[in-house]
Amino acid sequence: MLRNNSLLFFKKFIHNPKYVGSITPSSRYLANRMVAAAKWEEAENIVEVGSGTGAITQAIAKRVMPKSKVILFEKDEEMAQKLQQDFPQFTREGNALRLVDQLKKHKIHEVDYIFSGLPFYNFSPSMRLQLILQCKEALKPGGKLIAFQYSLQMKNLLSEHFEIETISLVPFNIPPAFVYVCRKPVKFEGEKSYGRHISRR
Repeated sequence: MLRNNSLLFFKKFIHNPKYVGSITPSSRYLANRMVAAAKWEEAENIVEVGSGTGAITQAIAKRVMPKSKVILFEKDEEMAQKLQQDFPQFTREGNALRLVDQLKKHKIHEVDYIFSGLPFYNFSPSMRLQLILQCKEALKPGGKLIAFQYSLQMKNLLSEHFEIETISLVPFNIPPAFVYVCRKPVKFEGEKSYGRHISRR
């Protein structure tokens, strides 16, 4: 399955490198770093955007509680069909640009975690902002966007809409990637802002 996924991913990259972002699926090191940032026993609703061939989805499947609802967003039909085949226990949707409306179809009004494999910086500024705002609206206060990127170019935009708890480097990935853990602010009177830092584990 891993070899087939790699071949499919490479084919999609050659066809549309801007939207795929890499020549190969995420490594298990990257996937494990991302899922380690969540408190799975507390999560009720989980979203993954840009699920691709399911590298991070597989790590989610190993951690998610039976009570939790997982919705995968992947607009490429061939990849989406592969996800449906490999993860029939999860719900599949298409374009994450309509994330909030798609979630409402499933009577979900807020989610605990959004995992993202989307190469945000490859998109146009307007599309990039729309995706970030959709993620922010979908998250509950205190919910987290856990996203990987191949650079620090998204730091400023993400920090305008979230409290960035950590940014950590995963060197064992092609290419090396940064994992952003971004928290939707909870506004209380007198609340202090969380510090932002970069850790390189």
